[in-house]
Formats: sequence, C-alpha cells, structure tokens
Amino acid sequence: MSNRPNRRTPASVRVAEAQAQSRSRTLWIVVGVAVVVVLALVIAIALTRNEEESAEGGGASPSGGTIVPSGDVSEGSVAVTGADLPPLTSGATSDPAVGETIPTVAGESFDGSSISIGPDGQPKVVLILAHWCPHCQAEVPRIQAWLDANGMPDDVELVAIATGTTSSRPNFPPGEWLREEGWSVPTLVDDAAGTAGAAFGLSSFPFFVVTDGSGQVVYRISGELDEAQWEALIEAARTGTAPGGGESGESSPAS
Repeated sequence: MSNRPNRRTPASVRVAEAQAQSRSRTLWIVVGVAVVVVLALVIAIALTRNEEESAEGGGASPSGGTIVPSGDVSEGSVAVTGADLPPLTSGATSDPAVGETIPTVAGESFDGSSISIGPDGQPKVVLILAHWCPHCQAEVPRIQAWLDANGMPDDVELVAIATGTTSSRPNFPPGEWLREEGWSVPTLVDDAAGTAGAAFGLSSFPFFVVTDGSGQVVYRISGELDEAQWEALIEAARTGTAPGGGESGESSPAS
C-alpha cells in the first residue's frame, strides 16, 4: 500500500472549474453567433448595394460601353424618315428587304435623351426586344455576357429597340429589366403603336437586322441565337455578306 495521502479536489473547486468551463463554452458560442450575424449583414448589404447599382443605370459596363440610363420612359416619341422595310415572313425563301436602305428612326432612350438609327455610314446590328418575351429574356444576358467578354465592336454599331411595351405583361418596365441585366447596348424606346419596330419589318421577337456601311439590309433573322450565330451577324455587318446556313431558335410573335 502507498503511504501517499489520498488528495481529492474539493467539491467547491470542482464546481468552480465546471462553471468556468461552461462560461467559456457559452462565450465561444456567443462569439460564433455574432460572427455569423455580422457576416450575414455584410453580405446582405453588399447584395443590396449591387442591386441598387445595377438598377441605377448609366454606369460603366465591363463591355466598355455604358449601361442603359435610368429613367421612367417606357413609351417614347418616335419619328421615321423614309419607307418602312417589308415584314420578314416566317418560312420565306428570301427576304424582300435585303438590299433596301433602312429608314432613319429618331426617338429617345429611357431617360428621354435622343437616340436615332439610320444609314449614317456605320455597319449595324439592330436588335428588337420585348420585355415580356421569354426568348428576349434569354437572349439579352447571352449577348451581354459575350460583350463583357469580348468588348463592344469598334467597327460595327450595336443598337436595340424596346417595343411591344405594356404594363399588363410580365417583366415590366423594360428599362428596369435591361438595367438589371447590365445591358450596355444603346436602346431606343418605341411608341405605343410600335412605329420603330414596324419600320424595320418586325415579325417576331427577338428580331435582328444587319446593315452594311451604306445602310442597306444585309440580313434579317428572328428567334434566339447562339454565340456563333451572334458573331456571324457582326461579321455580316463588317463584310456586307449574309451568313450562310444556321437556323435560329424559338421566337415570340410580335402581335
């Protein structure tokens, strides 16, 4: 047998130690919860700030262009000089507008600033959109992602028309939608009668019109496009030669 005394920690000490350990664990839990709450608040503030900035409009875009401006214009004032292009008929073997000169369409953007589309010596790709069209809603972010990655072409003008606007249909107003997408293509707001869309022979959404430097129609197509088809439109504007082959995706009737 050992002659060492059997020393036991007094109960009061054990209780004090247990209480200290409990307080330590509680403190760490409180600190952990506080950190999580602070991080959540930081993330929420950042997301809110990003949403506010994306909806503000008029700022710089990664594409090198400018996000469409803030403003309440949903139906603009439009004036057309020259003859309307004939409508693009679905299933037609040829486009009667090819070789014709586009009219000059003068209007305004979402903030009321002036914007026009016409034969001004610059090759163009004109994109006509409706806020309620699901295929437009798919096409806009696809094109903007391409622009953000490749930049705005410096030898081909890109311009859009927001038409078919009505507050009774989804995704209204169009300006807010486009700003949320970071849309950096200058956009003309059509009037209630769809005057600008009709001037380019709009038949369904999304609708694309390609012109050469003289303002003559090179090619028109409607429906969703993939990246290669979008690039082919830009090249067609540069060269004045219509792209060959390739079927567009689904579209929404303009009527």
